[in-house]
Amino acid sequence: MTPPASLRSRLEGLLRIEAASKPAVYAEMFDAAAAADLNFVLSLLLSAGIATLGLVLNSPAVVIGAMLISPLMGPILAAGLALAAADVYLGLKSLLSILASVGLAVGFSAFLVWLLPFHSPTAEILARTQPNLLDLGVALFSGLAGSLVVSRGTKAGGVTVLPGVAVAVALMPPLCTVGFGVGSGFLWPVIYGAGLLFLTNLAAIVASAFLVFYIVRMDAPDIRSSLDESMLARASQDRLYRALQRTRLSSAFRHAHGLRWRIVMIVTILLVLFVPLRRGLLQVRDETIARTAAREVVKSLTPSSALVAQAVDLSADRVSIRLIVTSRIDPERIAAAERALVRRTGKEATISVRRIAAEEELAVLREELTRPAPAPVPPPPAPLGLNAARKELLGRLDAPLKEIWPADLVPLQSYELALAADGVIVRLTYVAKKDVDAVFVDSLTQFLRKRLGDATVKVVLQREREVPSPAARAKPKGVLLPGRSP
Repeated sequence: MTPPASLRSRLEGLLRIEAASKPAVYAEMFDAAAAADLNFVLSLLLSAGIATLGLVLNSPAVVIGAMLISPLMGPILAAGLALAAADVYLGLKSLLSILASVGLAVGFSAFLVWLLPFHSPTAEILARTQPNLLDLGVALFSGLAGSLVVSRGTKAGGVTVLPGVAVAVALMPPLCTVGFGVGSGFLWPVIYGAGLLFLTNLAAIVASAFLVFYIVRMDAPDIRSSLDESMLARASQDRLYRALQRTRLSSAFRHAHGLRWRIVMIVTILLVLFVPLRRGLLQVRDETIARTAAREVVKSLTPSSALVAQAVDLSADRVSIRLIVTSRIDPERIAAAERALVRRTGKEATISVRRIAAEEELAVLREELTRPAPAPVPPPPAPLGLNAARKELLGRLDAPLKEIWPADLVPLQSYELALAADGVIVRLTYVAKKDVDAVFVDSLTQFLRKRLGDATVKVVLQREREVPSPAARAKPKGVLLPGRSP
């Protein structure tokens, strides 16, 4: 059912759209739908090249620059005007222009990607492979804004004054993302996601343009009748225009029910797109809930100062969290956190924790590693046996006795070493006719004390009157006695 003309007129007045500017707007949209124009083709190729390289370089600034150059808004808005004005010729012309532009942009982008030595999807590319209902809303609002700008005619700058709309709706980057998928060996997830995003933007802009152009009465019969003869003459040279004039298609949408079918067609397309876009929105919702829950669980498990790294992996039925921490986490707390994730996300949850040494522990370890090893402690000497002790002590006494005793004058028969409680006693047995002089005994005692290093040494001399045989005198015998006083 057609809205009352008075209502449309009031809306037209509120939007400050002058009736005299409508023919110029119509002519401008007519020219914007011409894809065979050299300027249009050059702008399209330059925009596709810049967008492709910007996506590969992961540079948002370069991608935005490509959006501003893209001429795709012209034929898409023209398609919305064609639906509003029931202009079959303009509709087919804009449709062919859109199809040719899409094919040229995707093909050129795929060729550039094919020339590259690497085909790694960047964040800018992946961001355009998962559209949802929010993207549809952005495209609808962008289409409304662009259509309003165009409807005001030269006052608002016409089709050329659409930089903000071009950046918001982003028509060229999704096409170049499709080209990336094709040039990289037909990456179908990338091609499907980016293609769905472009179709969403296309359908939303056409629907928005249809609504605005219809409300401002761009379908008034006097508009096309007032178009200048030069534009009509230029259209008459077009084979498509001449072919339509020989058919009934030129008046097919002018029946009373034509508006109803046009609305049904637009709504049907939007409903078809609604299904995968709603699925994408639900996926974004689930991911947002899961990431929020994971962030809160990690915060409850360990303080940020002890958290070295974390990774959250999300799938359709599982949430996996991997943590690297410097402090120990009780396994019971980890199990409780997994149960909390299951309750909040409705998915299976696993949390794996790996502990590494903290900076303080590493400093202590480095200090221990660089500290010199202590010198080995020699084992204590083995205790001497009695026989070894006897040989040791008598060996110390033998050399001093040979040095001081006058063996050629007074033969030394034997000597004994006794260990008493109050000192060391040396007993010497010699053979002589009379006792040795006391002065010699005193000198002998002082000499032995000095050589043995013991001031407690006492010397006891014992003379034998009988002269022993020569064999007995050949070598004096030393005997070590236990402690016995003289």
